[in-house]
This record gives sequence, C-alpha cells and structure tokens, in this order.
Amino acid sequence: MGAGTAGHVARSTVRPNSETTRRTPMRTFLHTDDGVTIDSVYDPAVVVYDASRPPAGDLAFVVAHGFTGDVDKPHVRRVAEALAPHGAVVTFSFRGHGASGGRSTVGDREVLDLAAAVRWARELGHTRVATVGFSMGGSVVLRHAALYGRSGVGDAEIGSSGRGGAGTDAVVSVSAPARWYYRGTPRMRRLHWLVTRPEGRLVSRYGLRTRIHHRGWDPVPMSPVQAVPHIAPTPLLIVHGDVDGYFPLDHPRMLADAAGDHGELWLEPGMGHAEHAAADDLLARIGDWAAGRAG
Repeated sequence: MGAGTAGHVARSTVRPNSETTRRTPMRTFLHTDDGVTIDSVYDPAVVVYDASRPPAGDLAFVVAHGFTGDVDKPHVRRVAEALAPHGAVVTFSFRGHGASGGRSTVGDREVLDLAAAVRWARELGHTRVATVGFSMGGSVVLRHAALYGRSGVGDAEIGSSGRGGAGTDAVVSVSAPARWYYRGTPRMRRLHWLVTRPEGRLVSRYGLRTRIHHRGWDPVPMSPVQAVPHIAPTPLLIVHGDVDGYFPLDHPRMLADAAGDHGELWLEPGMGHAEHAAADDLLARIGDWAAGRAG
C-alpha cells in the first residue's frame, strides 16, 4: 500500500500566483500511548495573499502516509506542500517506517501513531484538525475516526480516558482498502509476501526501510468498512482512482455504502494509487473540502 511503484507519478504543477510567506518547520519525536517514538514534522500554513482563497485560520492537516512511506519521502513532502495553503500540516512516519521506532503492524496499532500526531496539532493551538490518509494510511484514518470519535466504539480498545484531544473534525481517505486480507491483484499478492514471509520482511527492512512485526494480528482489528458507520457525524470523504492497481472500485464503493448519507465519494478518472497518483489539483480540492467541512 503506497509503495513507490504504485500508480501514476503525478508531477508537481503548483506555482504561486501571489505573494506567499512561510514560517520555519518544526521537527520532533512524539510518544504514542504504547510507548513508540514517532518522527514528526510540523509545517505552519503558507500565508497566501489572495482574496479568492479562504484563510487557513486554525485548521491543521495530519497526513497519514502509505505503507513503505515516511515523513522524508518526496511524495509525502509534496502532499504537505500542496495542503499548506489551506492550513498547517503535520506529517509523520508510522511505526517501523523511517526514523520512527517500533515495527509496522500494517494498519492496526498505527491508529495510536495518528492519535499522537493529532494531539500534537491540537497542543500547537489548532482547534480544527482534518486527517488525510493514503492507502494503509487511508485505512488508519477511517479506524482512528471511529475509535476516537463520539460513538464509543473504541472504548474497549483505547479506553475512554485515552480519547482526549485525539479526535478529528474531518476525514479524507484516499486509495484505502475496504476489507482486510485482500489478495485479488498482483500488487497485493506481492505485498502479502512482504508482510507474511520472513524473507519478505528482510526485503522490506533493508530495501524499503520498513520494519514489519513478525506476529500476525490477534485479535484481528475492526476493518475499514466496519469502522465507517461509526464515524458519523464527522464529515467523511472517500477518494479513489479508477485505475488503482492495488484495490479495485468495489473497495471505495463498499466504504461509501457503509458511510451512507454522511460520506462523499470521489472516483477520480485516470488516477492510480495513493500519494504518487494524487495530482496537485486533487490535493487542492481535498484541501478546500476539508477547510469547508472541519468544525
């Protein structure tokens, strides 16, 4: 999910049309509720002097990358740059990725990483937070919104006292799976080999800088499609390319059906998979959508 070979590589087309200013980014290690250190970067909003664009205000985006990504990967930095005119941006490396600690659980315990990043955004003064996830990160933002929302579905998993400050005000899930253990495409069969086989985990560790936990899920976490009904009333946007090489269109349609009236579905013509395939005009539309829906 989100590996470098996935989908179409969208080249940047962002060009400033008006004067902009930008403050210095901030980098730190956050600590999750289960004690994992998470490499994280905060980019303040780009101030755009353009009367046609709504002000960034108090909004922060928290970006959840795909499997094998990390905070320093060019495609993650490009997403941050594209969203910055709409609000501040927090990016981070999931556990087992890049300089973060721990080992990847491929979408399970990663909700704790996202919760730590959301809390940091709020500690920095942002009263509105939108989570934007890609591929594996897309499944994580869905589960996070359900577990840390007001439905109470996450009480058994995270404890009701662990929810404070970690909830989101809008959710954008891009190129996410609807269900676990999907192997219906060649790319997903290769990914399962990486995750489940010792030799695959060695390739992932030394070739992709991604350290994968050797133990399988026990218990199996709530799937994205099971999580979606518990997200309401938080606004939800599901984005998927119609030539995605990992997850065909039945995945976003399952998620949209589970969301009912509180979710929106954008099927993007000609788009492949995850961050690499998300063109700058799509990221700008996502920024506009979140700015109008969060809080």
